[in-house]
Order: sequence, then structure tokens, then C-alpha cells
Amino acid sequence: MAVQKSRKTPSRRGMRRSHDALKGPTLSTEPTTGETHRRHHISADGYYRGRKVTSGDDE
Repeated sequence: MAVQKSRKTPSRRGMRRSHDALKGPTLSTEPTTGETHRRHHISADGYYRGRKVTSGDDE
């Protein structure tokens, strides 16, 4: 089993953890309505890539 020879310094620990932060969601703008939504998801009013994909009565 691998055992380290000496303790990692706080600086090295921070360098290792530098990529662990969560990234924000990637947003896209709907071309017809100008509304922002998550990429590859329909917008709140039912549009995806400029086309209406759901009617507003589904809820």
C-alpha cells in the first residue's frame, strides 16, 4: 500500500484542490424570445432552437 514520505503542505493541498470547485450551469439564449435557458433544454415557455415544441397547456 502506498504511504507518503512526508506531509503535504497547505500550498500543495490547495493546488491539488484548485479544480474541485463546481462550475455554473451553461446558459443559452433562445433566438425567438430572447429568454435564457440551460443548453439542450427547452425554455420555460416551451421553445427549443427557435421552434415551439410544447403547447402551454401541458401543466
